[in-house]
Amino acid sequence: MDWPCKICKFATSTKDELLKHYRLRHIPGVQPLPCPYLDCFCSFKSWGSLKSHISRKHSTHSTIVKTSEILSFCCQFCNVGTFSTEKEYFEHLRQHLKKQETVSCVFKNCSFKTNIYGTFASHKNRKHTPHSLDDFKDDVLKRYDKPSQTDQCSDLVNQECEQSDIEEFRDDDVKVLPKLIERSLAHLMLKLECYFHVPNQCIDELVEELHFICHSASAPIMKDILQSCLKRHNCDVDEAIVSEMVNDICGANPISAALCDGGPLSSAFRRRKYFNEHFPVVEPIEYILSGQSSFQYVPILKSLLQVLSRKDILDLLLSEAEAQRTVYKSFHDGTFYKTNELFSKGDFTIALNLYVDDFEICNPLGTSRKKHKITSVYWVLADVPSLLRSELNSIFLAILCKAEDVKRFGYSAVLEPLIKDLVVLEEEGLYVPALGRRVKGTVFSVVADNLGAHSMGGFVESFSSSYVCRFCLGEKSQFQNGEVRNEAFPPRTKEQHTLHVQALQENDSLMHVYGVKRQCALTAKMKYFHVLSGYPPDVLHDLFEGIVPLEIALCLRVFIHNKYFTLEELNKCIKEFPYKWSDKTDAPQPVPVNFAQRKSVGGNAHENWALLRLLPLMVGSKIPEGDPAWEVLLVLRDIVELVVNQVHTEETICFLDSKILEHKHRFIMVFPEQRLIPKHHFLEHYPELIRAYGPLVSLWTMRFEAKHSFFKRVVRHTRCFKNILLSLAMKHQLLLAYNQHDSRAVRPLLQATTLSTVDVNVLRVDIQEALQAKFPGETCVQIAKSVCYRGTKYTSGMILANGSTGGLPDFGELIQIVVLKGNVEFIVKGLTAWSVEHLRSYVLEKTGSVKVIEPAELLDTVPLISYIFGGTTIMTLKRSIYVP
Repeated sequence: MDWPCKICKFATSTKDELLKHYRLRHIPGVQPLPCPYLDCFCSFKSWGSLKSHISRKHSTHSTIVKTSEILSFCCQFCNVGTFSTEKEYFEHLRQHLKKQETVSCVFKNCSFKTNIYGTFASHKNRKHTPHSLDDFKDDVLKRYDKPSQTDQCSDLVNQECEQSDIEEFRDDDVKVLPKLIERSLAHLMLKLECYFHVPNQCIDELVEELHFICHSASAPIMKDILQSCLKRHNCDVDEAIVSEMVNDICGANPISAALCDGGPLSSAFRRRKYFNEHFPVVEPIEYILSGQSSFQYVPILKSLLQVLSRKDILDLLLSEAEAQRTVYKSFHDGTFYKTNELFSKGDFTIALNLYVDDFEICNPLGTSRKKHKITSVYWVLADVPSLLRSELNSIFLAILCKAEDVKRFGYSAVLEPLIKDLVVLEEEGLYVPALGRRVKGTVFSVVADNLGAHSMGGFVESFSSSYVCRFCLGEKSQFQNGEVRNEAFPPRTKEQHTLHVQALQENDSLMHVYGVKRQCALTAKMKYFHVLSGYPPDVLHDLFEGIVPLEIALCLRVFIHNKYFTLEELNKCIKEFPYKWSDKTDAPQPVPVNFAQRKSVGGNAHENWALLRLLPLMVGSKIPEGDPAWEVLLVLRDIVELVVNQVHTEETICFLDSKILEHKHRFIMVFPEQRLIPKHHFLEHYPELIRAYGPLVSLWTMRFEAKHSFFKRVVRHTRCFKNILLSLAMKHQLLLAYNQHDSRAVRPLLQATTLSTVDVNVLRVDIQEALQAKFPGETCVQIAKSVCYRGTKYTSGMILANGSTGGLPDFGELIQIVVLKGNVEFIVKGLTAWSVEHLRSYVLEKTGSVKVIEPAELLDTVPLISYIFGGTTIMTLKRSIYVP
């Protein structure tokens, strides 16, 4: 078998059969479709993109190319190099002809020469169309042996392939193919309903029209074809028999059979039944609160069992056993996980993160404001890698309820079915067939903004009251002068919290006791979860939608008052800044005219973060060094870079603690009339909370809030509010089933859309030397303009942090991306970097040295972006870089 599937164990002897297998089995959009050629590592989101890629890049392989060979076209007239496809080669020859250089014909036994492109093209079309690879001159077409590792990969796939899988898609297998066609058609109907949000009424009309076209409208045409064929072969067959044959053929058509009256896809009811039987659909259950009030609950144990039945997910969970470390890289390194009675036993357990939030599905400023406000509860597996955890398909739905009902009946009533299942998971565990035993688990944390965390946790929801912190017993009036690091605010303890709850239960007239209003619903019923260790802070709302926009507005007011620049000049800088790559996506919006009155620059979290980071490059040169308000922003930038870091040590935590203290003193000194907001106080708890939870950026609400967009899109497309909670929950579960059907949860580590195979000898001399130094003997590599590796996109021109000197990171400019034996290698040009404190940026200069580095050698996986101002190359960091 020369053509193994890169997704599953299927293999075949022809490319056409493999492409048919792709079309029937693997769903573009749900998972990337890899190029079928073993020497190509490109992947695509659509079937059309894959076909175009094969046509453009592999057209020369279509007839006689063996899987053990790689072809390249060599230019006879210059030393530019080799080209992986015929199209690239002739485009290169065109450049010679445009310069009026004489070019000889590249085909055998032809002595034609010309320096005119039109003449050359006409000659090629008249004399050498069609042609094959054997028609090219020997010095034009070169063949290389495929790397042995690729052959070994092919052998391994073929050894694992089962004969039933190989023969599953043969044309003569009439028992399997109709079912696959029916399944593909059902998947298309499911996509229309849950992905494009097409109403069932429209799908029903489409079904009727398709059935008419496939059966009634096609019958006369098919009958005429049969009669013509029989007549050509002198077969005298009665017309009644021909009609019967046509009816049998039309009836046997899998599409017609599925869409006919009584067919499995003929109506909305039958389609829903088919989806439940053939797709992994976990249907929501409606729970009645009172009268017309109800909510939708998706059983978490069923959803969890479905997730754990997937081998790739289970393998990830089993391989995530964390070793003992002296750094904080995940929640496993925090004290709350290590001291949890369930997690600390050493057995394989399941850790869940819940998320709770309210969101509007209608215009929040219109007449429907708050009328359709919904409270949602999502959950994720905490133990899977952050790359998988951040995908929206990995965020599962638990509860949808009207926000007014939550306020009226309380979280205890709404969370009751969820808590029952979680108690079962804690006490009895969930039986996992793949492991052959029960696995216990519990909730590690509830991710939410401050209002959601206080509401669900039972704390006061008004942040103008005395006790507004869920981490300590400090009074709000003391936040201005007291410091968390000096133990001015005693931390909350479980014993104290229990006493506070008891006091409330004994005296109903008390509004709250030290900020506690009621018992947390999860803490009351669950054994291994406690409110004081289960509600981490949210970096998104505390910093990027709280402190950052406030302090930027206050400082901009000072800068404009001091006439460093005007608001119009600032907005012009923001608008005309040469944003690149991710900065272009997160580009900040112009500062509104009333920002000083609002004490906010507006913008979402991404925009505020980008504005804080790029503001020194925009206006830093206009501000005098040592300006007190400017120093406030610079220290705030230092804090942000440290907080969003994914790796912490005791040194970085202590440094963060000192920066927070410095920032507080500078802020009070520059803005004595401005009272600290509660989020300033929450920030003071961050150093100790990092020790407790691990990196806080892994527990922020950023990706969860992106999940709301699906429900808003459903409402916007359907415009139907009848039993809206059921519609939203069902649409979500169908979409989840669509995404999980025959797809892998773990994406390929390396994804690319364009790869060109070239000879090493045609690359730049310094790149050749770097490659030969690390990979001696390699003569052929694949070049990519950009790749996506582990979910991060890398493009030539980006700056990578690699290596260190004297405890400081070294940087290099990415000049070439090479794929060698299926592994990505970065070719970087070394840079000399020195810090400019006034801009909190680095000035870069090229050193001339070129080296090859692997992704594992990077100090930080996030690529950086440099900008050129006045001939000087300047770069800012996105987060603090950990140098081991």
